[in-house]
Amino acid sequence: MIFWKIIYNLILLPLLFAMFCTGSLFLEKIRLGMIGRFRSYQDLKSFMERTGTGKTIYWFHASSHGEFEQVKPVLAGLKEVEPLSFSVVSFFSPSGYNHVNDEHIDCKIYLPFDFPWLIRKCLNLVQPKKIILAAYDVWPNLIWVSRSMGIHSALFAAQFSEGTSKLSPVIRNFYRNVYGSLSAIYTISEQDNKRLQRILHPMKRPIVRVLGNPRYDQVKQKSDNFTTERTESVLLRPKRLIAGSIHTEDEHVILDSIVNLMRDIKDLTLVWVPHEPSDRIVSEAESFFQLKHFTTARLGLNNPDQIETRVIIVDSIGKLSQLYWDGQVAYIGGGFSSGVHNVMEPAIARLPVFFGPYHKNFNEAKELIADGGGFSIENGTALYEGIKNLFENRVTFIKASYAATEVIHRNLGSATRVVRNLIHD
Repeated sequence: MIFWKIIYNLILLPLLFAMFCTGSLFLEKIRLGMIGRFRSYQDLKSFMERTGTGKTIYWFHASSHGEFEQVKPVLAGLKEVEPLSFSVVSFFSPSGYNHVNDEHIDCKIYLPFDFPWLIRKCLNLVQPKKIILAAYDVWPNLIWVSRSMGIHSALFAAQFSEGTSKLSPVIRNFYRNVYGSLSAIYTISEQDNKRLQRILHPMKRPIVRVLGNPRYDQVKQKSDNFTTERTESVLLRPKRLIAGSIHTEDEHVILDSIVNLMRDIKDLTLVWVPHEPSDRIVSEAESFFQLKHFTTARLGLNNPDQIETRVIIVDSIGKLSQLYWDGQVAYIGGGFSSGVHNVMEPAIARLPVFFGPYHKNFNEAKELIADGGGFSIENGTALYEGIKNLFENRVTFIKASYAATEVIHRNLGSATRVVRNLIHD
């Protein structure tokens, strides 16, 4: 372990820090994160002055807004069991820090820089009972220093994809020292568990359990706000395609096929949701669809049913999970670039879900495909043919809709299991 601590702290971490400093000169997202990290200790100090010493504090960490969807039901469950406890939630990305507002968060910060002296300083200040990490954003010094201070650290919703680089000889040795310093790791599936055991071998530490993905519970909880108002069959909704979390790479593949679908299916409308709905990106989408002779409107504060244009363009964040309940079929972006985004939200809304080929790291996408509720496409033609087939075959559509929702219901209960084990392990 000493070898890897030296390599990480004297070579890898300084290189990473230099890259972030350079990137902050050109990219606002990186710059915001850097500025936020410089004030994290002061934010923690202010929180502790308000809270006082001797309190039970849990420190949660999520990389971004998406990963907080896994944290949220666990955080709520823990607060229910220990109502007098406090929670610190740290984020790596501005998308989490800027857009997550939750009643159960007592202190929200950017994750401090992973320098060992700074991590120790922050942990000495807060004295958390446990550090709880979501999914994959594991920072070595945070784990190593926690262990040296006797602070319990747990990673939940852990996922290890087939062919992960963490199983290659040198990288595996590094991660064995990192994961082996955690107190507990809760994986999503048995396959994840087996890959983790290969990384850890021959270490006997930490506690490892298969507890599922709490994100299913969060998706179900959010959907409960809409299901009472939308008990009718998905086929009774408007014939509408919801294109959610669209990246530039998705546009290159699917735009022409969506235009052809809308020309061939005259009553089909579209809700277009850019991953980052800046004014420039929204304006470009408006121009594209108008050039194709489709009427467009920005969603603003309206509901889709209040707008009669063929294309509705979403110009703000935080609305996508509700919009799925106003459609019949969904395409989810990211599958031609960084990896497919949240396919659970359209699935719980009973929508057959289409997405690109980069989904191998997402168990929920693989389950949807296996059950017939999700469809991976390699090109725009496959999207055109797949959606047209669903609209032309009622039985096929209903089967896909049911299969999508069934995947969610089959995986519920993970948040409760995670909370139970966090308390007892």
